[in-house]
Order: sequence, then C-alpha cells, then structure tokens
Amino acid sequence: MAAGGVDSKAGNFLRMATLAESAGARAKYATRGLAAAGDDRTLRAMLLRQLYLSHMEAERFDKASAIARDIIELGVMPDVACQDLARAYLGLGRYREAVAELRRASRVGPASRRAFHLWTLGSVLYFRGDPAAAARAFERAVRWGTTARPLYEGQLLLARLELGTAARWLSSIGEVRRALEEAPCGQGYGRFVLGELAHRQGDWLAARDYLEEFIDRTGVGRVALRVGLSAELERARSLLASLPANDPATARRPP
Repeated sequence: MAAGGVDSKAGNFLRMATLAESAGARAKYATRGLAAAGDDRTLRAMLLRQLYLSHMEAERFDKASAIARDIIELGVMPDVACQDLARAYLGLGRYREAVAELRRASRVGPASRRAFHLWTLGSVLYFRGDPAAAARAFERAVRWGTTARPLYEGQLLLARLELGTAARWLSSIGEVRRALEEAPCGQGYGRFVLGELAHRQGDWLAARDYLEEFIDRTGVGRVALRVGLSAELERARSLLASLPANDPATARRPP
C-alpha cells in the first residue's frame, strides 16, 4: 500500500508538471514527483523528462543534456531520451554529438519510431551542409515511413537537388509537392518543405505563403521545438528574403 501511495503521489505531481504553464512550475512539480517516485523507473523517467523540458524552456541546455543522460541510464524509451539529448546538444552548438545521438536513437528505437529519428538525423545533416549523408538518412526514413512518407520523400528530393540538378530530380518536384500537399504531414513542418519545393519551382506566391505559415507556427512553440528547428527557421527567412521584390501575387504558377 505504501508503494502504491508513493506512486499515486508521484503520478499526481507528474500530471501537474505536464500541465504547468511555466518552466519554473514544471521543474517544481517534477522535482517533488521525483522525491516521491521511489524505484519506479518508468515514472522516474517521465518525471525527469518534465524536468528536462523545464530546462529546455529556460534555455539551460547544459542542464537539459545532463537530465537526458540520466534518462538514458534508466533504460526507459532510450530512443526518445537520445532524441532529447540531441536537441539539447543542438542548443549548445554541439552538432557532432547531436548527430551521434540521433544515429543511436535510430538504432535503439522500435520500428514504429525509426523513420522519425532518421528524418531528424537527415534534417540536421542537410542543414550542416552534408546533403549526401542527409539523402542516405532520408532514403532510410522513406523505407521505414508510413503516414509521413510524403514528407520524407520531399526532403529526400531536396537533398538530392543539393547534390545536383539532374533532370530526373527536377522533373519530379511537382509530383512530390502535390503528394505532400494532399497528405496530413503537409501541415506543420511540412509547410517548410512545401515552401522549399515551391521555391525550387519558382512558384513565389506559394513559397511565401508556406514559409510564412511555418515561421508563424514555429515562432510560438516551445523553446525545445524552436531550438530543434533553428536551422529551418533561418533557411525559411533566407528564402523569403530571396523572393522577387515585385508583388508575389503576380508571379506565374507552374503548370
């Protein structure tokens, strides 16, 4: 009964931490929950992740990375913890270590999350100027992907285009873009990929709409999200700045 009481108390703190509206409140409830969690590894991992998020929200990336390493040691959903550690490393500018953790996440995670980790890995490699390695990661993400496959195919195409403008890749932009526009994964991050694809086509109006929507949505997200997408935000702003100075509404859409 005592153990059950401890778990119930820790669980209440976990719920409070999850619903907290500030980094300070999240950290407070997570810390109290950890003091009551006992030896329940799963509960401790969930509480530690709330503490991790509080550090990310406060941009304390060094502390966030330490918490993520503690979660990895617990062995509960290690791939998620590796992904979290990679995001903290990105906040610290430790890109090689972030890439290493994303590779580890793709190895230790279940098949259902492998495509997500490979996609994240490919995105980091793409924006670090290694389109060849990015393409390899995206190719694997496409193989493992299900509902988000159109998103992975869009980024794979962009990586291939960075490697060269072979006619076979250029001719497939329209088809890949249409598939992503029609898929649920075309929302959110998909808006950024659609913006890049439209920009490649010279469809300035669509590129502006997609990129501005991506920036607006991402700008109001959690710090952890903005850190993980900092390269995308920079790229989106750069693409917007490169659009023709004339009114984009007059630009001709491709057939």
